[in-house]
Parts: sequence; C-alpha cells; structure tokens
Amino acid sequence: MTKKRTAAANGAGWSSGFVGRLEVHADRSGRRNWPPEAKGRLVRESLAPGATVSGVARRHGLMPQQLTRWRRLARQGRLALPEAPETAGAADAGAFAALVVAEDPPPEPATAAERSIELVVGTVVVRLPATTPAVRLAEIAAALEVRR
Repeated sequence: MTKKRTAAANGAGWSSGFVGRLEVHADRSGRRNWPPEAKGRLVRESLAPGATVSGVARRHGLMPQQLTRWRRLARQGRLALPEAPETAGAADAGAFAALVVAEDPPPEPATAAERSIELVVGTVVVRLPATTPAVRLAEIAAALEVRR
C-alpha cells in the first residue's frame, strides 16, 4: 500500500515561486519516491536567487544532501529541469548561448618573391628561393659551417 503526500502551492513558507502540486509516493518503510518532475521543480526552486539548498530542503522535508545530489544530476544533464514560471515562453535567462567558432580565413598565398629560405650561420645570411632542393640546401649549409 502506498501513501500519497501532496502539498498545495499556497502552503506556508512556499512563496519562492513553487507552482502547482507536488505528489510524493511513500512505501511501507516510509521511504519516499520522488518523481523526476518533482525533483526538477525542487532543484529549480533551489537555484532561484536568494534561495539556499538547506532552506528549500527544510521546506519540503528533505535532507540537504539529497537536494544537492539532484542538483548535481541536473548539472550533468541527467535530471531535466522544468521551465521557470517567470520565463515561460521566453528564453531561459540561465541557459547558455550556442557557441559558434569561425575559422580564420586562409592566408593570402605568398608570391614567389616573398617565399624564400634563409640560412643564417654567424653573421652570414643566405637567402634562397623556396624551390631550392633540400640536397642543395644541405650542401650550402655544410659549406657555410666549414667557412666558420
């Protein structure tokens, strides 16, 4: 046999924006089974400006640790939160905006005159075209090292 506990929104101490009726089922041992919608509403209430986890938990007969766990589940995306009553139909003030990453435009292709390879050995600087073969670069670098 299950018991139903209900609380009307106009109850004492519930002026923090909680709207509607909250149904919680309890089994024979007294353990309460909170539906996901009720968990989401309580988490939403605890996230309101000025609300504290312990205050919301106390008003609804919860341990603060339980509400903290539900908040963690909501942060991880494992518990859905209902839309805030004041933002119903509007964009949620606490929601994140979509991130759009624009790629940098590709650099202008360098002209043949701009592309070059510089070999610097001591005070000697040798500029060669970018099309110079690697073997030739190695030969010039070796010759510059011997002259040092």
